[in-house]
Amino acid sequence: MKTIKIAGVPEHFNLPWHLCLENGEFEEVGLDLQWTDVPEGTGKMCQMLRDGDTDVAVILTEGIVKDIVAGNPSSIVQVYVESPLIWGIHVAAHSNYKALADLENTKAAISRYGSGSHLMSFVNAQNQGWNTEQLQFEIVNTIDGAVEALSEGSADYFMWERFMTQPLVDQGIFRRVADCPTPWPCFVIAVRNEFLANNKQTIALLLEIINNTTIEFKNIPSIDKTLASKYHQKPEDIQQWLSLTKWSQKPLEEKVLNKIQNQLFDLNIINKKGTFAEIVKAV
Repeated sequence: MKTIKIAGVPEHFNLPWHLCLENGEFEEVGLDLQWTDVPEGTGKMCQMLRDGDTDVAVILTEGIVKDIVAGNPSSIVQVYVESPLIWGIHVAAHSNYKALADLENTKAAISRYGSGSHLMSFVNAQNQGWNTEQLQFEIVNTIDGAVEALSEGSADYFMWERFMTQPLVDQGIFRRVADCPTPWPCFVIAVRNEFLANNKQTIALLLEIINNTTIEFKNIPSIDKTLASKYHQKPEDIQQWLSLTKWSQKPLEEKVLNKIQNQLFDLNIINKKGTFAEIVKAV
């Protein structure tokens, strides 16, 4: 058995991995896939890749691109979710903020620096014509930390995947003032370069198994009910999410990488651009 450590967020996007694990599909081909849920998100997973605490990460595209440019010795081997991530922009339900424009010059709760919640606050600010140099942040680590920060007023708004935060909106804890979709495919699969160099066939096998599942995922009987139950969602919200979500089985294209790097560079999130060969590796 070949052991592979893999990390991802505990969200509905990653149910295909858990189904493959439950069905013993990795085991059947001699892979011992050890999954770690990372509720802190992309910033934490970047650190795990750097430290060798995981071999593979299912990770937000903009976050791993930024970190590879900054020296993370990892590469993107494939796009995992082709569709954009729809970031909900949330405030405390009792707050006086009613519209997105009210949030200019206020403080954003973020899971950590370099995370999607951090990087997308720049994208949102740019979309709104705000001064991105004046953005303020409060590190909250997780959704629970964001609930506390917004409720207590140590932060004013929080950006997170809108369907995962829907239960908090339904419960009257958060109020959503707007959405902000990523201008690129949202999730990719990244692998530590050292692991990839020594285990190319293993990674190819891993991708083949997950791709066979994601191709058929939406056709699994009652998958909407399974997702709704497992992630505490209303069936109608899950059905809407499924209709908007498109998994991918293809490599990241150079033109897409260029678009991401150009925007991150324009926002001063990265101060140089990496080459396609440095960031993306074929398997």
